[in-house]
Amino acid sequence: MRIGRPAAPAARPARRRPAGMVLVLCAALFAPPCARAQQAGPHDATVHHPFDDVEKYVKVFDDPQRDAWQKPREVVEALGLRAGQTVADLGAGTGYFEAYLSKAVTPGGLVLAIDTEPAMVRHLGERMRKEKIAGVLPVLALPEEPFLPLGRVDCLLIVDTYHHIDDRLDYFRRVRPALASGGRVAVVDFQKRDTPVGPWTR
Repeated sequence: MRIGRPAAPAARPARRRPAGMVLVLCAALFAPPCARAQQAGPHDATVHHPFDDVEKYVKVFDDPQRDAWQKPREVVEALGLRAGQTVADLGAGTGYFEAYLSKAVTPGGLVLAIDTEPAMVRHLGERMRKEKIAGVLPVLALPEEPFLPLGRVDCLLIVDTYHHIDDRLDYFRRVRPALASGGRVAVVDFQKRDTPVGPWTR
């Protein structure tokens, strides 16, 4: 979900979205309380499992073949990030997107690499140090609380993580105060069909 993305110039050809993925752009992310009462059905995660086996997920998340279907450069380009901005990567995992995000907001920008797994956050920090990726701050979050700075986040990116979030309506209402003026939320997640990895591969 993303709020307020500027329209692309008419002369530019349409950008293809990542294969097997969907980039959802939405201006009505935060419905008023009265709208919530009219919505029926669960708003919880569709997948629950731990990500504490870092070595296992390094092989999955950092597989070089992932670039072919995830298209990280195209995803980050579509976000329209600028130097000096703050972007939060919710569910950063092994840090697959961090180099791309860091480059997009350099100089002067900040990438908040957020995850709920302590071992993953530790690995992420070590990776940023070894690869000398600047401006990335690993953040250990709770499942219900990402610990975002109030009014500072220009873009909240959620890649392959939305389907892991419980109680989504309340979660995103709590996230809203963290957005800067004109801040956006971008959700990139799997489509409900067979994809190289993800919840619909089984």
